[in-house]
Amino acid sequence: MASTGASGSDGKGQGVAKSVTYYRLEEVAKRNSSKEIWLVIHGRVYDITPFLNEHPGGEEVLLEQAGADASESFEDVGHSIDAREMLKQYYIGDVHPNDLKPESGSKDPSKNDTCKSCWSYWILPIIGAVLLGFLYRYYTSESKSS
Repeated sequence: MASTGASGSDGKGQGVAKSVTYYRLEEVAKRNSSKEIWLVIHGRVYDITPFLNEHPGGEEVLLEQAGADASESFEDVGHSIDAREMLKQYYIGDVHPNDLKPESGSKDPSKNDTCKSCWSYWILPIIGAVLLGFLYRYYTSESKSS
């Protein structure tokens, strides 16, 4: 069952409270079919049903995560800033505070430092490119000398 509560301000210093709808994880878990897909990402609930056919990774990926907390999978894929912005249009509420895990919900994806080791993603391609360069020079210099 969904419940509503007041939370936060509008960010302009006026202190206007916004109404937030809270969903229990049991309710989210019921939305796990191709007709209705809800996901939890960082303590927020998203109804991604309209996005099912547009997802670049295919609908199967979303169906695997349907009705569950997909925070870890979402981060593991390394979604772009555009994908994170796109989430906002599917936001329908937050996970009920009683259902949150201690570390869940406290992470703000926009402030998440996902690139602590981005350089590690470039090491193998760089090493491969250097090796290919040396092999190319070796074979081309050998063909010129013969």
